[in-house]
Amino acid sequence: MNQEIQEILKHEAEAVLNIPVTDQFEKAIDMIVEQVHKKKGKLVTSGMGKAGQIALNIATTFSSTGTPSVFLHPSEAQHGDLGLIQPNDIMLLISNSGKTREIVELVSLARGLYPSIKFIVITGNADSLLAVEADALLYTGNPKEVCTLGLTPTTSTTIMTVIGDILVVSTMKKIHFTNEEYAKRHHGGYLGEKSREQSKKV
Repeated sequence: MNQEIQEILKHEAEAVLNIPVTDQFEKAIDMIVEQVHKKKGKLVTSGMGKAGQIALNIATTFSSTGTPSVFLHPSEAQHGDLGLIQPNDIMLLISNSGKTREIVELVSLARGLYPSIKFIVITGNADSLLAVEADALLYTGNPKEVCTLGLTPTTSTTIMTVIGDILVVSTMKKIHFTNEEYAKRHHGGYLGEKSREQSKKV
């Protein structure tokens, strides 16, 4: 059993280390800073199923670190929630296949509201319908799933999460996000207490 666990860890670690690092990361980060911090829009993330859960996590992490962000469910967007999008917003869309119907449709729906809206796309299919719509394309490398069936989103969602972390941390550095600012957003719990203590030391 221990050997099997080690093999899973090795598979996941290698997939992370093999994420293609291109100038598209810097482009995506600059786009977020431009639209959210300079033009006072927000980051709108979206995805279906497991990818949607990752998109929600990315949105909440961005918000907690000084970059206003919300998750938009692609199905609910078709029933009125699309209205949360504003002119200076930027969208981060996640789909491993790049073919998820609701996400592909969301692109045209968002452009129907604001034709110049920009899209950052995280996908494992660089030639997909979604990928060609991207202003910044973050390719996962399309790693093989560690799932024994090769079907369940496992390794792919790990990579999506890591790419989200790269965007969050790099944006924090770009906007010079401080312990003091972090403390303002975390009033309760251990992290709130720790951030307030650290901000007093600065």
